[in-house]
Amino acid sequence: MLINGKLMEKPEKIEIFNPSNNNIIDTIPLGNRQDTKKAIKAANIALKTMKNLPSRQISEKLYEISEDIKKNSKIFAKLITLDCGKPIKESKEEVKRSIQTIILSAEESKRIYGETIPLDACFGGENLVGFTSKVPLGVIGAITPFNYPLNLVIHKIMPAIAAKNTVVLKPSIQAPLAALKLAEIMNIYLDPGVINVITGFGNEVGDEIVKNNDVAKISFTGSVNTGLNISKNAGMKKLTLELGGNDPLIVLDDANIDEAVDAALRGSYLYSGQVCIGVKRIILDKRISNEFKDKFVNATVKLKVGDPINLDTDIGPLINEKAAITIEKKVNHALKDGAELLCGGKREGAYYYPTVLENVNTNMEIVQEETFGPVAPLINVNGFEEAIEVANNTKYGLQASIFTNDINKALKATKLLEAGSIIINKQSTYRADNMPFGGCKMSGLGKEGIKYAIEDMTKTKLVIFNPI
Repeated sequence: MLINGKLMEKPEKIEIFNPSNNNIIDTIPLGNRQDTKKAIKAANIALKTMKNLPSRQISEKLYEISEDIKKNSKIFAKLITLDCGKPIKESKEEVKRSIQTIILSAEESKRIYGETIPLDACFGGENLVGFTSKVPLGVIGAITPFNYPLNLVIHKIMPAIAAKNTVVLKPSIQAPLAALKLAEIMNIYLDPGVINVITGFGNEVGDEIVKNNDVAKISFTGSVNTGLNISKNAGMKKLTLELGGNDPLIVLDDANIDEAVDAALRGSYLYSGQVCIGVKRIILDKRISNEFKDKFVNATVKLKVGDPINLDTDIGPLINEKAAITIEKKVNHALKDGAELLCGGKREGAYYYPTVLENVNTNMEIVQEETFGPVAPLINVNGFEEAIEVANNTKYGLQASIFTNDINKALKATKLLEAGSIIINKQSTYRADNMPFGGCKMSGLGKEGIKYAIEDMTKTKLVIFNPI
């Protein structure tokens, strides 16, 4: 762990397993509530120095960190794959995105603007001068999941530092190694206490971060239930909660079917479906459903399931066998309710083969709840209006995608679909690291994306000057 610039060991350990073979690959310290309090205290002390650093120096430090990570990109990619079972080609892409995200943060650190206020627009303000400045919020508590163990960490801590805050990070204990390596590198360039990392369980480490009054904001990515618990216990803290998704991909009868099939393939099976913005429901106009189905199934069965460390592997394991068993049960339950298995439906340990289901109705658990696995349910509808109705029939609202060559239907869909982002002719897994990212309904609160995260990690200070 990293507390106040010091890498710390503890006698109590947590074993980290490789999901592809269940072998122990490392152990990490088991942090507790007291360790977390020490980290928060160190972060508060470090705030005094951070607030006085010129933006230019912050930017330079972030550029230096990005260069160091670039030099160690192969190590990071291998750590991600060993830690969470992500195919190595996807891990390499995550590292590239992570470097880009740091560079975006370095650039935005020099673009944190205030504004002038025309006080003379109101009575009594004729001779007054008003302006605002953006100042650091304080200590940022970051809690991250296993599925993007480097990039999601960077999306929280780099904007925080760009805005001159300090950070206490709790990475997922299922995949903490990339975050710990990142902290080791960052510690070279930042003052003690600016970045602190505590590994441990949510009921101690996470709970202390959420409840501690010296933490100004919580940025959390994870489950709806945990997000609801955070919102109940965080008090007056600012919150960014990026929770679950049940993202639809709509294919209308005028769509380019081959492009839609390719998008559905990428969106449904990226990292074995363990992606909050993964395609969870494929909604098809009945007039093209057979053509889509045949092409999609043929493409699905060609995906290679295997050891994620191999470059030609498309589908690796889920994060653990328990997760794969959960997916297996959900699929079996759907089959009992009348769904038909077109391919897949097979589990081997933590591996679950990419699965396509048809004859799926909107009441089935497989489409009502988020299915965090490589399962593609096909739902047939009669036209545009029913497609929109089915797409909105969920408690989630993260991202939604629609394939159509009708500009009028595309624009109408952007108004009617209930989601934080509407994507036309591309799958819902698309995310640029500078875009405002976040959902509605039970998918969470607030926006990530560097500029937007920085905005929420600062507070506005107003100055009124009366010239005498």
